[in-house]
Amino acid sequence: MTSTTTYQPGNSPAGLFKARSWGEWVDHHSRTFFIAPAVVLILIFAIFPTFYSIVFALSRVRFRATGLQFRFVWFDNFIAQFTGNEQAHFLGRLTGMSFVGWIFALAMTALAIWWLYRSWQNRTHWIFLVGRLISAAMFIFIGWILALTLLSGNPWGTMMTTLFYVIVGCSIQFVIGTGLAFLCSQPISGKNFFRVLFFIPLMITPLGVGYAFKMVLDITKGPLQPLWDAIGLQDWAWSTDAWAARWFVILGDSWQWIPFIFIVMLAALENVSRDQVEAAQVDGASSVQIFREITWPQIVPVAVTVILIRMIEAFKIVDLPNIMTSGGPGIATESMTLHSYFLWRANDMGSSAAVAYLLLILTVVVCASFFNYVVLGQLRRAK
Repeated sequence: MTSTTTYQPGNSPAGLFKARSWGEWVDHHSRTFFIAPAVVLILIFAIFPTFYSIVFALSRVRFRATGLQFRFVWFDNFIAQFTGNEQAHFLGRLTGMSFVGWIFALAMTALAIWWLYRSWQNRTHWIFLVGRLISAAMFIFIGWILALTLLSGNPWGTMMTTLFYVIVGCSIQFVIGTGLAFLCSQPISGKNFFRVLFFIPLMITPLGVGYAFKMVLDITKGPLQPLWDAIGLQDWAWSTDAWAARWFVILGDSWQWIPFIFIVMLAALENVSRDQVEAAQVDGASSVQIFREITWPQIVPVAVTVILIRMIEAFKIVDLPNIMTSGGPGIATESMTLHSYFLWRANDMGSSAAVAYLLLILTVVVCASFFNYVVLGQLRRAK
């Protein structure tokens, strides 16, 4: 008997090779297929609004019955923040520098130039030298604005108010949060209760914190009203005093964010090697020496990281100034984010977007400088 086989095109060597190649191609690109939906969502909900906001920042936007009308003005919205009427709002009143202001501004400029010269002498790579040039330019710019405003008796604008919240607020929060974490890491009774107690403010929304502090600090009806009367401040309103309002905003912001630093630093302190601490105690080292030589080098990576995270968040502060003071008195407590929000509410979309991008530039330069020259420096010394 002889067997016969029927020819089928799909069973040909070419067909089998083609099917196998197609399956191998799908397997090879499976990671792309799985990640594609996430990439598409990011493009739709993140990247597209970013580019659209750039169009707003470079345009004058008018509302019409048929929709939005764009007229490209390029960088006019950005330039307007540094000149004309908007300059006093964004930078402050830059009229007449005092003698102290001149000394401070020239000292800051000389310090930045000396730092760049040292970097050039150390044969720093040109890419890093460009980064240092940008950081030095921002350092000099902020120094001159500070000299023209605070040190010359002139009010400053929203940019310096934002930096005040970031630098002063984050410093206070880190010191207090780390101190509380250090106390709760010691063998004391009831420390678990205090851990929970210190963590509670972080679970409250900024809206609730703002209204709570506004009511607590009310001079006439708040729970501290007897205290204000006792110290003779019954006729004083903190919301009409620029510096008092700024400090009370920092107080509310610190009450909310100290728990974040506390819980992170507590975890870092509890991971410190106990063997090294006990060996230092046996050798007669003091508590200060143990903290400086053993504890701090081990927690410094966590410390600088938590400061960096907190700085990035502090640049975006908007809830507390808006609720507690509405940016007042005048614009004394108005942050750049709140400034952008007020412009948006006034239908000035172009200027609002420009202020938002100026905040982005300020945040990137300050935080990148802090990371490169403080964080990495501390990590190198810790090693």
